[in-house]
Amino acid sequence: MLEILKTLCTMDGTSGHEDKIREYIIAHLPADCEHRTDALGNLIVFKKGKQEAKNKVMLAAHMDEVGVIVTHIDEKGYLKFTTVGGITPAVLAGRCVRFENGTVGVLGIKPIHLTDKGDEGNLPDTDKMYIDIGADTREEAEAKVALGDVAVFNEEFITLGENKVCSKALDDRMGCLALLTLLNEEIAADAYFVFTVQEEIGLRGAGTAAFQVAPDFCIVLEGTTAADLPDADGVKKVCIQGNGAAVSFMDRSTLYPPKLYKRAWELAKENNIPVQTKTMVAGGNDAGAIHKAGAGVQVLTVNVPCRYIHSGSSVADLRDYDSLLQLVRLLIGELAGV
Repeated sequence: MLEILKTLCTMDGTSGHEDKIREYIIAHLPADCEHRTDALGNLIVFKKGKQEAKNKVMLAAHMDEVGVIVTHIDEKGYLKFTTVGGITPAVLAGRCVRFENGTVGVLGIKPIHLTDKGDEGNLPDTDKMYIDIGADTREEAEAKVALGDVAVFNEEFITLGENKVCSKALDDRMGCLALLTLLNEEIAADAYFVFTVQEEIGLRGAGTAAFQVAPDFCIVLEGTTAADLPDADGVKKVCIQGNGAAVSFMDRSTLYPPKLYKRAWELAKENNIPVQTKTMVAGGNDAGAIHKAGAGVQVLTVNVPCRYIHSGSSVADLRDYDSLLQLVRLLIGELAGV
């Protein structure tokens, strides 16, 4: 499992560039699954379960990750950029990024001795940053990188302590791993598994996928912010690593059906699965587009708490991933009506 997660996380896959992730997943699908790729690049997989489903169930996880895209190359070979997805300047300054062709660059900012007095502690906006790929001229830079090229954080996948992993793209390659794991085992009922595209730039793939599948219910498998840090109190912790998967009752894109939220908790309690509430109404995920697709879909999101999300060094706890997997296994049969 860990080696598959490492492979998924270390591959490049910014929004609109999910091809490598999709190809890897297709190569690891069991032979008894039907699959197709739609016009946007969503991978839609159907798997037969132990019983025929009374209700159509869809599971979704997004393949894309945050990154940067080149918008200008100056005469000295520096690259200007904008972000693909929500990335704060604090996690960009001084980090290395890697382009799809292997070119590596450093995200640079004005040095401290040139910073205006009073601004020493303030990080500049991304429009004041640049990418240094070691070029001395525009022509030299253009031989390696073009406008519209995208890059991801150039970070290693490492383990921390006994139960944690650190990597880019844990959001949402852990969700992709969970779907792939379920596809390679026996499930309670027939279900559709959707690996979506372009979640990070506005939930764009999920709505079209849900329109095609037209499910009655959907379970979204996600990574969400864990702010269980020394300077966060109460609700601002959002969720706590090691306490199990986080089940959402509301975020900025979805108000989840109370009956589904309550039933998820009941199933977890009945089966001794550790779960927790995502306490802060913030963020959003593919559920925001899925629940409005077609005639409407009842949705539930189950999250892996992730520290330092949307950075090159996100941290997740594998015990929370196990909790998510256990709960989702039960939810498939529950929502399918078997």
